[in-house]
Amino acid sequence: MSLVKIRKKLLNVETVYHEGGPPRDIPVKMGSISVVLSNPYAGRYVEDLEPFVKDATVLANEIVPELIDALGGPDKIEAYGKGAIVGLNGELEHGAIWHIAGGWPMRSFLPKAKSIVPAAKVVASAGTRLQVPLHHIEACYVRSHFSTIDVGVIDGPRPDELLYTLVMATGGRVHERLGGLRASEIKVGDGQR
Repeated sequence: MSLVKIRKKLLNVETVYHEGGPPRDIPVKMGSISVVLSNPYAGRYVEDLEPFVKDATVLANEIVPELIDALGGPDKIEAYGKGAIVGLNGELEHGAIWHIAGGWPMRSFLPKAKSIVPAAKVVASAGTRLQVPLHHIEACYVRSHFSTIDVGVIDGPRPDELLYTLVMATGGRVHERLGGLRASEIKVGDGQR
């Protein structure tokens, strides 16, 4: 029996045309898929978290395709990230479960993904907003793709809940112009440069 008990799922897609500068020919889409679920370890210390890691990985494998499809397919995805908000009766380590459970499935659905998946996590009350970092899926030093997506839900996570989220984007910042490694210059293949 799975430890994953979902109360709600949220899918959000933003289409960014411009931020005051000239509109792009192709707008950037930024999306998040989040689940609010029961924390099976809320209010108690449990040494072995592996059973929930396994069940949360199954969850991620189910929701990753939904987010990718909402953004136009795997060939469109250029940036990604993940995050967790742990309700007040949980501990930060319950959010860290999502590092493994959320990160590996995202990479497995994106053939070009080599870069580590950046993350944010916090223990907080319902209504907290989390700024989830993004960077390029092939090389984490591609500066144009350093960004964030704001994620949260007004009624969660409740004290005995978790909010797990995965985020992706079809491009970098819409008016990026500060130099650094360009996506077209990725060549080492090590996930960094």
